[in-house]
Amino acid sequence: MDMPPLPQETLTFIRRHPPWGLSRVPREAPRAARLERRWRWPTLLALLGTIPAFYAELLQTGPPLLAVAAYALGALVLGAALVHVSAHCPSPRAHLWANPVDLLLVPGLLLAAVLPASNHSTAALTLRLVVAVLALLRMVWALRHLITRGSVTYLLGVALGVLGLCGLGFWWIEPTTTTLQDGLWLAFTTAATVGFGDVVPTTPAAKIFSVFVVLLGYGVLSLVTAAIATNWVETEERRIEREILRDVRREIAGLRHEIGGLRDALQPPPAPVAPSPAPPPH
Repeated sequence: MDMPPLPQETLTFIRRHPPWGLSRVPREAPRAARLERRWRWPTLLALLGTIPAFYAELLQTGPPLLAVAAYALGALVLGAALVHVSAHCPSPRAHLWANPVDLLLVPGLLLAAVLPASNHSTAALTLRLVVAVLALLRMVWALRHLITRGSVTYLLGVALGVLGLCGLGFWWIEPTTTTLQDGLWLAFTTAATVGFGDVVPTTPAAKIFSVFVVLLGYGVLSLVTAAIATNWVETEERRIEREILRDVRREIAGLRHEIGGLRDALQPPPAPVAPSPAPPPH
């Protein structure tokens, strides 16, 4: 059975938005924009809980109850946010089609909750990996207004926080990292793609985790170095701009002085004042 074609307004809406699978609400829907901001942190926290659920399920022989609950909660919160925000958009169907990542995540999270353990099913492991990548993309998209800030101090704090969480993750899932210091060291060498070889991931869970750490490290460390370079370039540009403005002001002041002198030179001399007649004698 052929599906009905999408309306022209839906196709126009999709073409106007970034093609990476996520789109914000249109500007003409202020209530939907407020709802999107209100759902941002609950959705982020619910999806964040699916990351440790993935590794908790991978480290055990059967799917633990907490992992199943985390996947189900993520699907419930994300689905509720998507439906609630779309209902207040001018074209709900257009907003749904413009967010295919959310449309894929909701059933993907539900399937990740009911499928058998990843250790016994390659298909289940592949599905949970795809869901983890989509969830990571959705979380980064939700935090883009914070990540794109130009403050070096802020970005350094974000980088340290990400490396700290990655170190905790390695300490939890990698048996060779017996201390938190070893986990942090492995997180740094993995994120920076140095690879000294003194501590390496040895289990499938740690190797999968290393892939995400490398991707996060590229993104976070690139933001920090770009922010530092931007500050240097902006400082030099401000100095050049100040020098240019100083020269421009000096030239404008000189031109004003010259124009005043020319105006005085071209101004005709004042007409002589005729003497007033003497009063008649009495």
